[in-house]
Amino acid sequence: MSEVRDTSFDQGLKLIQQLGGADRPAVLDLFESIGEAEFGERCVGFIYGDVYHRPGLALPDRQLATVAALTALGYAGSQLRFHAKAALNVGCTRRQLVEAVIHVSSFAGFPATLNALGELKALFETLPAEETSPEPDAEAPSWASIEDRHERGLAAMKAVDGEAGEKVAAALQDIAPDLATYIVDFTFGEIYPRPHLSLRRREIVTIAACVALGTALPQLKVHIHGLLNVGGSEQEVVETVLHLAFYCGFPAALNAIAAAREVFAQR
Repeated sequence: MSEVRDTSFDQGLKLIQQLGGADRPAVLDLFESIGEAEFGERCVGFIYGDVYHRPGLALPDRQLATVAALTALGYAGSQLRFHAKAALNVGCTRRQLVEAVIHVSSFAGFPATLNALGELKALFETLPAEETSPEPDAEAPSWASIEDRHERGLAAMKAVDGEAGEKVAAALQDIAPDLATYIVDFTFGEIYPRPHLSLRRREIVTIAACVALGTALPQLKVHIHGLLNVGGSEQEVVETVLHLAFYCGFPAALNAIAAAREVFAQR
């Protein structure tokens, strides 16, 4: 390997050891077993040595985005379990992981969420019990205490997605008004007010799920607006998408970046 690649690999190896908690990452053994040891080292160096060290998105946020994307993909159980454990190793709580997976239910469906919760349960059973109950990720917004679920959902949708979310609901009134009600009542009235995951992180998780699905560009645009509305930055949007290119594929990332460009231009 070149000196640059050596540096990237060393940096990547150190990080993946931190994430996975093992001196010898299993991914290296996997590539070595099929005669592709050098390619495995290149992957570790590029993904974990370069991409994971990019500024603009904190390591815990990267892991929550990865868990959300793998939940939405629905076919990567072992990788989901690895990255869930990695999230714990870099400071996320079990409650935050559970909340991220539950949040994805509104975007990738309940079967995907149930499968992911099964992976989390299996992981948690291998770990010691948590010593203390985690504190909420952020102070609850004022609308979270609204008693009526529909009114609470409307307030949450306005606060998070603003005009973009209201347009989605309005567009359904002539064909499926009940679907608009379900979105307001369940997604915004039940899921968004739950504690232990900040609105900013919920929007990162939502963007990750939409990128992974690859077929939800209008909804992706709404939630890019959402992340910016709740205090996220354009750099966090871009870094989330770039990060997910290696889990969801470059075509999905390219489409998502094009959607982000449109949103940034509108704002």
